[in-house]
Amino acid sequence: MSLNRSLVSLIVVSIVVSIVVSGTTAHAEKLVAMAPLSTLGAEDTSAATKALIAQLEAAVAAIPDHKVIGATSVVDAIKKAKRPQLKVCEGESACLTELGKLVGAQYVIAGEVGGLGAAAVVYLNLTEVATGKELRSTTLAIGAQDKGTEDKTGGANGAIIRLLDPSRYTGSLRFAIDVTGATVYVNGSKIALGPKSEVLLPVGPQAIRVTHPEYHDFVRFIDVVYGKATDVTVGMQQYPTISHDVKGRPLNSDTIIYNDPPTWRRWYVVGPAAVVLGTLVGVLVGYAAHDLPGVCRKVGGAPC
Repeated sequence: MSLNRSLVSLIVVSIVVSIVVSGTTAHAEKLVAMAPLSTLGAEDTSAATKALIAQLEAAVAAIPDHKVIGATSVVDAIKKAKRPQLKVCEGESACLTELGKLVGAQYVIAGEVGGLGAAAVVYLNLTEVATGKELRSTTLAIGAQDKGTEDKTGGANGAIIRLLDPSRYTGSLRFAIDVTGATVYVNGSKIALGPKSEVLLPVGPQAIRVTHPEYHDFVRFIDVVYGKATDVTVGMQQYPTISHDVKGRPLNSDTIIYNDPPTWRRWYVVGPAAVVLGTLVGVLVGYAAHDLPGVCRKVGGAPC
C-alpha cells in the first residue's frame, strides 16, 4: 500500500513539474502572427508575395524565443470566425489587435506592398496586442537591387530584426592597420578593437578615423552591412620629419676661429688711454670757456 502511494505521489510530482516547465517555456516564447500582406486595400495573393511572406515567417522563427503563426493559419482563423474584415486591416492598430487576440498572438506583423513592375516596397509594422499600439515600422525593398551588388540591409531577415529586436541589427568592421599603437574612433568616440581587430556597429554609414602621433590621420566613411564583417585596410602615411629623427645637428659646416685682438685694443690699454684723453679734453675746454688769470680779452680776441 505504501509503495502504491509513493508511486502515485511520484507521478503527481512529475505531472506538476512538467506543467510548470511547459508553462514557463510557453511564457518565455513570444508568439508573433503574420497577417496577410495587402495591395491597394485587398489581400495580395500573388506568387511573389507568398514567397516574401514565407521569407518573413522564416526570419521570425529564426529569432530565439520567438514563434510564428503563419499567414495561412491566420487566414484560416479569420474564415472560421467569419470575420473577413480582419483580412485587410490597412495598418489600423485596433483591427490588428483584434486579429492578434483571435489567433492568441502577442504581436502582429502586417504590411502593404507598393511599387511598380519588378521593383516594390513593402511597408511593415509591428503591433503589440496587449497595449493595442504600434511599436515599430520599417520598409523592405524588393527587386530594386542590381545584379551583382550586395544588399546591405539584410533583406527580409534584416526587416524582421528591425521590427522585433533592433538592438541586433548590426554588422562589424574588421581593421587591418599597418602600424602599432594607432587609436580608432567611430563617429567621434574612441573604441577598443576585439581580439580579431573587429568592432560591432549599427548597420549604415559610420565615420571612421584612425590616428597615430607619427602619421597622418586615416579618415573614411564606411557602410556597415547587416550580419557581415567588412574589411577595412588602413594604410597610414608617415609625416616627413618626426621628433626622434631630430639630433641637434648644426645648420652648416663652417668652422669658427677666435683670434686674440692686438695689444692696443686690449682693455688694460684702451681704458687708461681713454681716461688720459678725457682729462686733456676737459682741460682744454676749461681754458677756452673761462678767462685766464691776469689776461684781458675783448670780444673777438683783441686786448683790453
